[in-house]
Amino acid sequence: MDTAQKEALRTKLKALIEQYIDDVRGMEEMTQPIKPENSLGRISRMDAINTKGVLESSLRNKRNKLNKLRLALQQIDEPSFGICENCDKPIQEGRLMFLPESTRCIRCAGR
Repeated sequence: MDTAQKEALRTKLKALIEQYIDDVRGMEEMTQPIKPENSLGRISRMDAINTKGVLESSLRNKRNKLNKLRLALQQIDEPSFGICENCDKPIQEGRLMFLPESTRCIRCAGR
């Protein structure tokens, strides 16, 4: 990976990190506990609890992806960045631009 490609990837990583930080903040607000003093009917409360569970799962996934993006940004200048952890071959540039947190090439990820 040459310097221009790394800079383009670094820019993309920073933008994605900012986006995910905003997403996580918004989702944290939406997953606050449902207060019992709020007058909700039984069905509405059950629906709110179900929605909260789905949002919490999505929040965990977003936090996980955010951590992977931050790690990729930290490691972008290391010689091992962009090398598949399984087969030690370069990860395709298109894959890294689409999934910058990738640690495996397309072939190894498909196994």
